[in-house]
Amino acid sequence: MARLSKENHMLFLLLVSLLSWFIPGAGYFVLKEKKKAIIIFVTIGLTFCIGLYIGSIGIIDAVGATPWYVYAAQIMNSPMVACLGHITAGGGFPVYGWPNEIGQIYTSTAGMLNLLCIINATYLAYLRQAQTVGV
Repeated sequence: MARLSKENHMLFLLLVSLLSWFIPGAGYFVLKEKKKAIIIFVTIGLTFCIGLYIGSIGIIDAVGATPWYVYAAQIMNSPMVACLGHITAGGGFPVYGWPNEIGQIYTSTAGMLNLLCIINATYLAYLRQAQTVGV
C-alpha cells in the first residue's frame, strides 16, 4: 500500500509540473492557490506577449537563434513556443537590430520566470503530499 501511495505521489508531482509548463500558473491552480495562479499567468503571459509585440513572431527562431540560451529559455513558456518556432523556421519573419534583441530578452525572461514557477509549484506539491502521505 505504501508503494502505491508513493507512485501516486510521483504522478501528482509530474502532473503539477506538466500543467505548470503547458499553462503558466496551472500548477498553483491545481494546488488551490488561485490568486497566485492568476498573478503568474498574467505576468508571464504579458511579458511573453510584450516580447512578441516588440520583436514580432520572428524572434522565436529555433534554427537561427544566435545566443545558445534563447530558444531553451523561450520554450519554457509553453509547448506553444515550439509550434511558433516551427512556423517561423522558414525564415520568412526576419527581425534585425534592437527589436530582435529586446523581444528575445522579454520572451526569454518570461520563460525563465515560468521555469522558476514550475520548480516552486512542484516543490509545494511535494511538501503537501509529503505531509499527507508521510514520505
